Amino acid sequence: MNRLVCAVAADELGVNPSTVGAEITDDLGKLALTVSAPIRIVSLTQVHRDPSVVRRMGGTIVDRAERARQHIQHRVGELTGSTLSKVTVRLTGADIQPESRVK
Repeated sequence: MNRLVCAVAADELGVNPSTVGAEITDDLGKLALTVSAPIRIVSLTQVHRDPSVVRRMGGTIVDRAERARQHIQHRVGELTGSTLSKVTVRLTGADIQPESRVK
């Protein structure tokens, strides 16, 4: 289950699964997930040169983290058949990549 959660989160955040950690706990019979991971971004220099890169990447880091949280909750529930009470995404760093490699 832990590997599945890490793989789903890594795919959504655009990072290597080995950089993702997951804590799974019981919440009154439902699962509560805490995912810790970096997020792939472009450099601030690139954003300064072309502010529209933020929109092309899918929005701000906060917007992307919230979408990732929702996706992880839906996808892990779908793949496991488990009911998830909540998902928390903790961003642990930034994986800075050129825009062409950003998902």
